[in-house]
Amino acid sequence: MTVTGYVRENILYINLSGEMDECSAPEARAGCDKLIEEHLNARKIIINLSEVAFMDSTGIGFLIGRYKKASKLSVPLYIEKPNFAADKILNLSGIYSLIPKAE
Repeated sequence: MTVTGYVRENILYINLSGEMDECSAPEARAGCDKLIEEHLNARKIIINLSEVAFMDSTGIGFLIGRYKKASKLSVPLYIEKPNFAADKILNLSGIYSLIPKAE
């Protein structure tokens, strides 16, 4: 799992690439948390999932953890461009009631 990020117009964009499973989640968690902590002044965070090839329930836990971290900072979190399979898992989990899709 590769985690990259950038800030544009005070929005933190986090891009994930690879497979999100039990083995890759700790690395992704550390990378995301580092980006969030480096950009505490962001007005919102968007996690781009377009390059995530596989996601299981570990990915849901990962996203909920980032949601909790952003909530403590009073920063809204959004999910952007999940592929079809990931979108199906996220819909079934009900996660979009916590973390909406970015428009």
